[in-house]
Amino acid sequence: TGASGYVGSWLVMKLLQKGYEVRATVRDPTNLKKVKPLLDLPRSNELLSIWKADLNDIEGSFDEVIRGSIGVFHVATPMNFQSKDPENEVIKPAINGLLGILRSCKKAGSVQRVIFTSSAGTVNVEEHQAAVYDESCWSDLDFVNRVKMTGWMYFLSKTLAEKAAWEFVKDNDIHLITIIPTLVVGSFITSEMPPSMITALSLITGNDAHYSILKQVQFVHLDDVCDAHIFLFEHPKANGRYICSSYDSTIYGLAEMLKNRYPTYAIPQKFKEIDPDIKCVSFSSKKLLELGFKYKYSMEEMFDDAINTCRDKKLIPLNTNQEIVLAAEKFEEVKEQIAVK
Repeated sequence: TGASGYVGSWLVMKLLQKGYEVRATVRDPTNLKKVKPLLDLPRSNELLSIWKADLNDIEGSFDEVIRGSIGVFHVATPMNFQSKDPENEVIKPAINGLLGILRSCKKAGSVQRVIFTSSAGTVNVEEHQAAVYDESCWSDLDFVNRVKMTGWMYFLSKTLAEKAAWEFVKDNDIHLITIIPTLVVGSFITSEMPPSMITALSLITGNDAHYSILKQVQFVHLDDVCDAHIFLFEHPKANGRYICSSYDSTIYGLAEMLKNRYPTYAIPQKFKEIDPDIKCVSFSSKKLLELGFKYKYSMEEMFDDAINTCRDKKLIPLNTNQEIVLAAEKFEEVKEQIAVK
């Protein structure tokens, strides 16, 4: 599902490379801007079929496409952070969509495994960050509801959906595996800027609403995430939840790395609301690594791939104006001085 999205489209590409016959679901197969990157993939003419299915119209929407399939990768998720009606536009479609897909899998009888792309937002959204998180951890939904931080409805929807799925499979004979990627960064084949890249590259674009997400952040390359999906589908002993995260950083470490590596961008180095001595928070991939999975990409390679792809698609400029950032920092200092007086 979600085959025209950032993770979904790359996963389709990797599955085709491995010779799998892929049924890709999208909301609107007539939307060529979304579907063309899939149709242009090598081997798509022999192995790929595009199907219409929508999480908002779940009753039977996935029955036909799942019938006869041996595996289902459920990647699609509503991602509208600006939603005026998060309950009906983000939260309910995420929960009902996943449960509807599991029901379709049960009806089909042919599905050996369902791999659900969960999110780091199901694990560590809470008032005080622990030093290390693992698969036993769950986000504090009372805290999410109270604070309503950037992306709150996404964190809520993914957590409630995953918990509902685990309840469903207790009583139904379905082999569910959930994969928990942290912030996904890297090359992509979609034409628009993926939501996770808006966050990852916000220090370059100056989109400061996303800085709170980067405060204590964990990353994984898109290619590694998709390899992990296939690895968990194929591995006979895979079971339960799996964190997929290869690097952690603070916003200060990321800012320094980007400044040194990309001198044409004016990357802010000071963040008024964020403690300069803040410590990294780690997501442990121990469970995935012990099963034999290996990450291929360094943090620098993730960002090189991401930035080069965005430049090629003209989604970010080749440089940013130093004066603008300096003026913004100066303005913050002046504001503070006035406040002190």
